[in-house]
Amino acid sequence: MPPGTLAHVTEKLLSASAATADRNPDRPPPARLAYDAHTWKEIAHLLANLPMALLGFVYVVTVLPTSAFLTVTVIGFPLLAAGLLGARQLGRLERARARKLLGVRVDEPSRLPVRSAGGLFPRLWMALKDPVAWRTVLYDFIRLPWGILTFTLTLTSLFVLWPVLPFIARGLANVDRAMVRGLLSPSDELERRIAELESDRGVVVDTAAADLRRIERDLHDGAQARLVNLAMGLGLAKEKLLEDPDYAAAMVEEAHGEVKLALQELRDLARGIHPAVLTDRGLDAALSAVASRCTVPVKVTVDLEYRPAEAIEGIAYFTVSELLQNVSKHSGAKAASVDVWRTEERLLIQVADDGRGGAHLDGGTGMRGLAERLDAVDGLFVIDSPSGGPTVITAELPWRDRQR
Repeated sequence: MPPGTLAHVTEKLLSASAATADRNPDRPPPARLAYDAHTWKEIAHLLANLPMALLGFVYVVTVLPTSAFLTVTVIGFPLLAAGLLGARQLGRLERARARKLLGVRVDEPSRLPVRSAGGLFPRLWMALKDPVAWRTVLYDFIRLPWGILTFTLTLTSLFVLWPVLPFIARGLANVDRAMVRGLLSPSDELERRIAELESDRGVVVDTAAADLRRIERDLHDGAQARLVNLAMGLGLAKEKLLEDPDYAAAMVEEAHGEVKLALQELRDLARGIHPAVLTDRGLDAALSAVASRCTVPVKVTVDLEYRPAEAIEGIAYFTVSELLQNVSKHSGAKAASVDVWRTEERLLIQVADDGRGGAHLDGGTGMRGLAERLDAVDGLFVIDSPSGGPTVITAELPWRDRQR
């Protein structure tokens, strides 16, 4: 690991987190005397509190007590379970309203895995003990007084206290934000983690589908087309073998060249799927091979006592490969470096160049795709690339030991 690199990486990761916090849409701009878009959205949310609170309160005091009273009969528990599922939908509506008008980003709770629960009774029990639904019931039950208060105060202030209404609206909206986060967010850290994994699974599936399409396109447009031409050429050579042996020999020679090109394309394609040198010799040799194909000199330093799991090793390889391709195509650099090392339970990768800089996630050079791939496996992707350079890109992956 290069001197001071760990401190440098830590500083960049912390600054990236701080920058993300600064861009957090949950935090509206400060309230001002002038009415801006955020203020009007907050006012609209507060005025809509009364009808939404009435809807939720009527639902809770009508459906759930009736279902609970009927639990002495056969249909009581199914009705109560259905009522709790309906409460979940009210919570979804409230989260959508808070996202639209208050800018509160609350993850949607994961769906109940009723299909894997087994028979009817396990499904009923799962719905009856759903913490998300019960917290939504509590939210709807206590909202009526608050909805009346916010509607009345906001409507009155709109005509009487309009100069200070932005500050009143901000205070009331902040209470709403706290209630949404406290009662309508996923039930616990595990619930939040499930929601993240569901999102990451979608990224992984999309990435795998894109890779399959790329492989299919490369096979169809490259090696397959070349092999078709080869078969046609050999067929013509066979027909000309007796009539014109010299012409047939020339065609066979041409076909031999096509075979070599097809084999090279297949090797390149196989190397793009998973290079043999990575499997046989590990990251050090594989990354050195990638660096040798870069158009600028690259210094590779791999400081690993053991090899990580195959999946992590493959992601690390393709991350460096993509970044070095960007160095070749876009950086205008004269030199670059690749450093790979392990710190505690993380695998760190740092690719630096002395080029023109200006790299960012929306630059159209595949950076966002790399960031999504790393995020799907609990990784991090940090870009430090001021205009004029240099560029330092740090990728962090979870360390998993290789299965022996």
